[in-house]
Amino acid sequence: MGSIGSAVGSGVAGRPVRGIALDIGSSRTRAWAPGAGVFADVPSGPVRRGRVTDSASQLRLLRRLTASAPGDGAHDTVVMLTHPVLAAPEEREAARRMVDGLGPVRVIAVDSARAAAAYAAPPGGGPLLVVDLGAQLTEVTLVVDGLVEDARLAEVGVDDVPESGRVPDAIAGTAADMVSDLWRHDRTGAVRGALRRGVLVTGGGALRLDVTGRLAHLLRARLRLANDPATSVVRGAGLMLTSVLRHPAGLLTRG
Repeated sequence: MGSIGSAVGSGVAGRPVRGIALDIGSSRTRAWAPGAGVFADVPSGPVRRGRVTDSASQLRLLRRLTASAPGDGAHDTVVMLTHPVLAAPEEREAARRMVDGLGPVRVIAVDSARAAAAYAAPPGGGPLLVVDLGAQLTEVTLVVDGLVEDARLAEVGVDDVPESGRVPDAIAGTAADMVSDLWRHDRTGAVRGALRRGVLVTGGGALRLDVTGRLAHLLRARLRLANDPATSVVRGAGLMLTSVLRHPAGLLTRG
């Protein structure tokens, strides 16, 4: 395996392997590669509420992105593919099959909350609440010891309401209600601990100060905005991919 800063490493039997992290959002598709960082941030193909509705069109987009990715001489590609936390198994499988159309790839799926936490979680450990304010989805996830403990999803996002409308109430209120529901079902005190630690806010909606200000007021908690919150999921997936590329054994098994 080449250095971690390299886009291409040596895989099984010395075959060059490159890594790409992909975040296919309802509004934007983002791609990340070792040594290059986020090298693509473009409008998605037909995607509705986190579900790809035209896999052929989205696959053509992904082919253009991967063709421009570092490591064109690689024989094989490892793709770290993100998905909404509560995506149904059939939705995750459909996305994997679509990415398989890129050619000789190994697809590793990870939910968006754990990816964001990998990039932007505060130091010190402990439970973490991740609020993802997306274009067409709002997700609230409780992450404990690196695993999803509980999650809620609402099919509403910042694209659904005009900027001059009641965005803070529509989006922040929805997110706060989901946090409250997690609290009601929490028997371990993890939600309380996560609120004390600070709520990690990601997604393009995190850039809306009216939304985050209202959310902080409703939760009565400190918010931690990820650095460049719109790309925090793909950056976190990239960090997880980098860890995978350190250990190449078995990477070329399709899955």
